[in-house]
Amino acid sequence: MLVKNDEGQVETHYLFQGSAPVCGWVHVRPKPGKKLEHLGVRVELVGQVELLYDRSNPYEFTSVIKELENPGEYTENKSYPFEFTSAEKSYETYSGTNVRLRYFVRAKIQRQYASNIVKTVDFAVQNLQSLPEVNNPIKMEVGIEDCLHIEFEYNKSKYHLSDVVIGKIYFLLVRIKIKHMEVVIIKRESTGAGPNVYNESENVAKFEIMDGAPVRGESIPIRLFLAPYELSPSYKNVHNKFSVKYYLNLVLVDEEDRRYFKQQEITLWRKTLKYSGSDRDSSAASPRLASPKDADENKAQSKPGSDL
Repeated sequence: MLVKNDEGQVETHYLFQGSAPVCGWVHVRPKPGKKLEHLGVRVELVGQVELLYDRSNPYEFTSVIKELENPGEYTENKSYPFEFTSAEKSYETYSGTNVRLRYFVRAKIQRQYASNIVKTVDFAVQNLQSLPEVNNPIKMEVGIEDCLHIEFEYNKSKYHLSDVVIGKIYFLLVRIKIKHMEVVIIKRESTGAGPNVYNESENVAKFEIMDGAPVRGESIPIRLFLAPYELSPSYKNVHNKFSVKYYLNLVLVDEEDRRYFKQQEITLWRKTLKYSGSDRDSSAASPRLASPKDADENKAQSKPGSDL
């Protein structure tokens, strides 16, 4: 899966579903002719939430440690398989404006008289969700007294990430010279808790649905595809650290550039896995962190991030 890091560079992360085990290999390679003394070798799976204004104090919601080697010394290469089968991965990987939820495997060689040797490899988690049992349409009448009265409708209130928003706008009264109309997808990210909540809104996409003045009785169709946009599922109060909500914002602009708008919250959920810009069928096998065959290929290709 392709993921942008803090510097805006694209990295490739292994992708797992939340229920899938995380397995791989740790390779220890001392320098030729050198002896490496240590106090033990361990590997740890960590899930944490980082608030970007307080990154020095990340909140770890899961941490599982496996000891790979007792204290001793290395004079030659050695490899250790590992597998995490029960680590909590109920939340998806998320990278937002002010918060990041990340998972990583961290291998560590502990030493007494020198700094520890540490290697960290991030991986991504996505969780598939079931079709909502209740998914009512959104219907609402809004307007300005004696000036504008419209009725809008969306076909449902919960959409998967590659869904299509279908709806219509019906004009009951038009006494304002409207220039154009658009639908905007808004993402609202809330971080913190209680009185210290900070909200950040972002216009993810803008879709023009009308250009020109409508007349009374006119009906404008809406057909908005969600797949091209970088969207996440909706999150509600993840470990009391952050929430993510999405809104459809209907905006009308008159000839004097005055804006009239009405927001309506929608819920987004994941139906299929998304690897590198396109959704794939959920029946596809979930990639693993590594396998014995992968390890051999990594050695041959010297892929960065493969070995400790």
